[in-house]
Amino acid sequence: MAQPVAHPESRTTVPRTLEEPPPSRPAYFWWLLANALALCFAIISWVVCLNVFGHPENPRNYEILRKLKRLPVLKRYTVLDVPNGNALACKELYKKYFGYTEAQRARANTLLMRNYLTNFDRPLLLTYVEGDYQVETVRKLSDKDFFDPGIVMRAQALVKPDDFTNPLPYPVFIEYVFPTNQVEAAASFKSGDILSVKKSPNCAAVVHISKIKTAGDDEPALLLTVIPIAYGSYQIGDAHSFQIEPPLQLRPAAGFPVIKN
Repeated sequence: MAQPVAHPESRTTVPRTLEEPPPSRPAYFWWLLANALALCFAIISWVVCLNVFGHPENPRNYEILRKLKRLPVLKRYTVLDVPNGNALACKELYKKYFGYTEAQRARANTLLMRNYLTNFDRPLLLTYVEGDYQVETVRKLSDKDFFDPGIVMRAQALVKPDDFTNPLPYPVFIEYVFPTNQVEAAASFKSGDILSVKKSPNCAAVVHISKIKTAGDDEPALLLTVIPIAYGSYQIGDAHSFQIEPPLQLRPAAGFPVIKN
């Protein structure tokens, strides 16, 4: 007996399972993303600008400011309008600075250099050197130094133990850096000369603290780099003088002390 044949249209159709398309992000998602990126860029730019302009003592920042032509300009102070600061003799300088740890010296040197470059806007750290110092060595500054033209000399402090004793060497040295175009004045300073330094009129400000080894001494000595910030005529004895002017070009990367050996 013949089997009945099912009509094609009578067959059951199995529906296919279709994957739904991923939901599209709303339009405001891209708007929020763009604003978030812009905000991050603004914050990063703000932080970078604060770091560059607020820390000119950093050699890299200083070079960026140089390229931007935004270098801080040193003010031409006179004896009458220099910022107020402490004036300390060599014993007081030794007591204040010699006990610094390496980390304390590094922090202090950063702040001292920043103060110098920003014309001592925060004069709390400003210290002027006083006392008698015996000249050891003198030379002209070069394009490898912190600035040029100028003169640098190293001198050791002399202290009288009492009123009846001649002055004796004390373990405090200064590195006196003069910004001047009259570099021939270096010949006027001789080894063994006595240099009398006072707050007025010299205004020699401490800009760097370090320690050095001296011949015949196991204990290191204190070395302070000082730069006069009162500009004008510097008198050498009764016969010679030269003009001190603010340096126009500085090189923080050269570092201190200026006399390396």
